[in-house]
Amino acid sequence: MRPQYVIETMAAEKVRASDRSRVARRLIGELAPYKGTVVIAFGLIAVGAACMAAGPWLVSRAIDRDIGTGDRGGLAWTMLVLFGVYLVGALAGSAQVRRVGAVGQHVLAALRARLFARLQALPLAYFDRRPIGDLMSRVVADVDTLNQLFSQGLVQLLGAVFGLVGIMIAMIALEWKLALICFSIIPVMFIATAIFARRARAAFRKTRETVGDVTADLQQEIVGVRQAQAFNRGDVNIAKFRARNAANRDANVAATGVTSAFSPMIDILSTLAMAMVIGFGGNAVLAHQMSIGLLAAFLIYTQQFFRPLQLAATVWALMQSALAGAERIYAITDERPEPEDAPDAIELGTIAGRITFDHVSFAYVEGRPVLHDITLEIAPGQTVALVGKTGAGKTTLAALIPRFYDATAGRVLVDGHDVKQVTRASLRRHLAMVLQEPFLFAGTIGANIAYGKPDATPAEIEAAARAVDAHGFIAELPAGYATPLGEGGGQISAGQRQLIALARAILVDPRILILDEATATIDTRTEATVQRALATLLAGRTSVVIAHRLSTIRNADLIVVLDNGRIVERGTHDQLMTAGGAYAELHARQLGARDTTLPSRVTPVPSDS
Repeated sequence: MRPQYVIETMAAEKVRASDRSRVARRLIGELAPYKGTVVIAFGLIAVGAACMAAGPWLVSRAIDRDIGTGDRGGLAWTMLVLFGVYLVGALAGSAQVRRVGAVGQHVLAALRARLFARLQALPLAYFDRRPIGDLMSRVVADVDTLNQLFSQGLVQLLGAVFGLVGIMIAMIALEWKLALICFSIIPVMFIATAIFARRARAAFRKTRETVGDVTADLQQEIVGVRQAQAFNRGDVNIAKFRARNAANRDANVAATGVTSAFSPMIDILSTLAMAMVIGFGGNAVLAHQMSIGLLAAFLIYTQQFFRPLQLAATVWALMQSALAGAERIYAITDERPEPEDAPDAIELGTIAGRITFDHVSFAYVEGRPVLHDITLEIAPGQTVALVGKTGAGKTTLAALIPRFYDATAGRVLVDGHDVKQVTRASLRRHLAMVLQEPFLFAGTIGANIAYGKPDATPAEIEAAARAVDAHGFIAELPAGYATPLGEGGGQISAGQRQLIALARAILVDPRILILDEATATIDTRTEATVQRALATLLAGRTSVVIAHRLSTIRNADLIVVLDNGRIVERGTHDQLMTAGGAYAELHARQLGARDTTLPSRVTPVPSDS
């Protein structure tokens, strides 16, 4: 059963991109920057179509005039011209394939770059609702379907269309009565094509959706392989993946079934048309109303007439798959990015680091607030710890500072400036975050430390590592700072990954630091090292620390206790322990028993929220 958010997303995307003709027009519009090359390609396609149309006429001339009159010289000359015509057509075809293929690759590169840029600009809420694997499928697999269309299908389709037009003109010019007999098949073909196209659209949309499901499931299970092994989920996950894979297989089989039925239909109609031409044309020859050469030419034209249609049928199937992929691609590019900076937004210069939450409320989903009327003042250089039960709103509150989300009501201010009234880039330039599970990118340790400052010198990188006591273990590695890490840095310990993340933060020298349970996943032995590194990192900076282990924030300047999105207590560790309220209860639970020496209940420190 699919998650509800996937069902809702699919429904929304179908509404936005249900008009296939609109999607096709958008794809054609991608060719606009390359109009000159496209015009040349169209000219080459026209030359190829003219050569294709001229061939049968030359055959008719050879039979009726040269062979019929015994003119050997004329026959040789006609054959030489015929060879030249086909040679020019072949060269024109080769040239237009190269040009259209090159344009297609430029379009795909630009589209992929635009898609990646939009993903980088989307708000975090977008990624909260979608599997990463599905997004990867859109960037890779769906773009690849367009690659097949632009590199092969588009060339073939244009050639088929132009060739068909040229053949129809030549047939009408040569013998319009026989041409009309042949063309009588066209209405039947149009009806069959319309039925085929409708079924093919649905079938190929299903294939794109199911391949997205497979990719999402694969990405999730690879990332979570440790948990799968720890909980002995191998057999269950294999069965789940097989079900997703089978759904994708069945969707592709269904799509293949639809497309495979079209080509035999074209063959049947082609055979019928050929029989009609032979029947009517043969009678005309017997009645001396038509020459044998003309009938031979018409038989070749009839074959050529249906060859582009068969080719178009193949390309049509490819086009349905490409349009289904384009729908999913445009569904991302049409998503609203993070709200733009206000027209009068200012650049945030040097700051002291004062943070103010002024009656702030926030809801991920309208009508379901997770923060309620938060008022909090954090002085420059102050360390404030946010504590509370899971789901209390700690991470959400911290995420409002760098504008990962915007407050639904109230204001968040930095040095008196509403964060909505300053540019995001200048705001985030003064911030750094260290998460509970720091993400390390595939690359060297040095590159990971310099992630926020790519132009950092080796000396600066080493200084940052020394500042957080990471230099020691890095220096012991065979390649030191050049040691390559796989994605996630799984070959080093959790504590070492955290030290690298802290070095990354200290290198950018932020005025405001956000630590999201930075010591929650490491052992107490490693925690001592990380705590020393944190002491260096926090010195002189405004810090918001989301704490799971209360022992790590005893020395915080201010501890704020959240419960169900509200501030219920605030004060220092000693004040809150003396108060005997929510913080003391949390502390007692972590110790395993409530300290009976504490007063049963003391009036807590007043809250202004």
